[in-house]
Amino acid sequence: MLQDKYIDMPVDEFKKYGNELIDWASEYLNNIEKYNVLPDIKPGEIKAHLPRHPNTTGEDFNKIIKDFEKIIIPGITHWNHPGFMAYFNSTSSVPGILGELLIATLNVNGMLWKSSPSASELEEVTTGWLREMLGLPKYMWGIIYDTASISSLHAIACAREKTGLDIRQKGLSGNNFPKLRLYCSEHAHSSIEKGALTLGIGREGVKKIRTDKEFRIIPELLNEEILKDKKDGVLPFCVVATVGTTSTTSIDSIRSLGEICKKENLWLHVDSAHAGTAAIIPEMRYIFDGIEYADSLVVNPHKWMFVPVDCSVLYVKEPEILKRAFSLEPEYLKTDVDSEVINYNDYGVQLGRRFRSLKLWFVIKYFGVDGLAGIIKKNIDSAKKFKQLVQDDPEFELMAPVPFSTICFRYQPSGYSGSLNELNSNLMDLINKSGRIFLSHTKLNGSFVIRLVVSGIRTEENHVIEAWNIIKEVIRANALNK
Repeated sequence: MLQDKYIDMPVDEFKKYGNELIDWASEYLNNIEKYNVLPDIKPGEIKAHLPRHPNTTGEDFNKIIKDFEKIIIPGITHWNHPGFMAYFNSTSSVPGILGELLIATLNVNGMLWKSSPSASELEEVTTGWLREMLGLPKYMWGIIYDTASISSLHAIACAREKTGLDIRQKGLSGNNFPKLRLYCSEHAHSSIEKGALTLGIGREGVKKIRTDKEFRIIPELLNEEILKDKKDGVLPFCVVATVGTTSTTSIDSIRSLGEICKKENLWLHVDSAHAGTAAIIPEMRYIFDGIEYADSLVVNPHKWMFVPVDCSVLYVKEPEILKRAFSLEPEYLKTDVDSEVINYNDYGVQLGRRFRSLKLWFVIKYFGVDGLAGIIKKNIDSAKKFKQLVQDDPEFELMAPVPFSTICFRYQPSGYSGSLNELNSNLMDLINKSGRIFLSHTKLNGSFVIRLVVSGIRTEENHVIEAWNIIKEVIRANALNK
């Protein structure tokens, strides 16, 4: 029915179309493997099927659904597909999807406790649950942002605030402040550098420390760079350790870096956006060895914990520093209970805040700690199977350790005299062009390396074996071993 009045869709129509879309979503998730992971389209192809101008009058909702299926779906990369093994996959579980539905239905703004008490208090509880699930210290205080990029930006802002330079009040210019320096791995995520850009630290303010043969920060080199900078009048203020680097999921030594930070009075931020949730498995808790030295840590439930995008949790040892960096109290936000509650807008850039804790609550409640640990462990075990297949084949080479479920490898056929980088780049493109699986790449010590990541809730061992078979089929079909 076409809605032609200046009112919302009637509830009976909402129920009708809502049921249809739940049926569509159920069918999609149940039969997702019928789709190619990557769409076979050219740039601009989707736009070409969309009107250049918005419709003046409302359209029938049946037509909107049909356009969605006809125009939008053909251009979708299916992140929920078990063959999506690129980047760090973010698959949404059904409980999380249903939680997202209720978030949109309630549409609350959790900027203040008073603007939605349940949103505020559920965030406090769920971040506490997750802290316990990961084995983090009880003093770590959690807050939910959208992505790890924003979480890490806030952590770096805390580090800057703790310098005592009063940059909050005076800014970075006109006060003869010393040049600030942040240190991170050469394999740290680009969001660390972007955070430094946003906060006025600048690219020159970020020093990337070389790594060892397992792609971990070399603590001795970090210490040397800190001492050198201090001698040159530069002010070191922050070190970022990564648990699960983007390229290889290497694990920096929190303890070794933490001891340096303690000695030099530097803020230690731990980026465990993807891999941190592995600590839900008791035998994986070693990844956070030395966590007592950390001043902040980020982990993303929307990555390897099957919460729909977006949901990132930042933990800080001293939340008062985070509040000091960002809190403002305009009259229109003051309430009569401010001294008794947490107003989360005081702890970050954003005023408006989605009710993200609701979908996190749904996921934890539905699966339980054991259920989530079991799924993550299954991913890790499936990755071990692929790792073994690579190691057992003399024409393939494992290019990095596999502490979690990301395998970095390359194809190197016997007697091949051409460029291995070009060969592997072509191989990956042909694999992805098949549409059956989706892989991504990185470069390690100048070598083009293919990455396969097993972190989807629907990815089973048979999908990993199928991925290996697809790789071998592509090589045979294109005579890449010649």
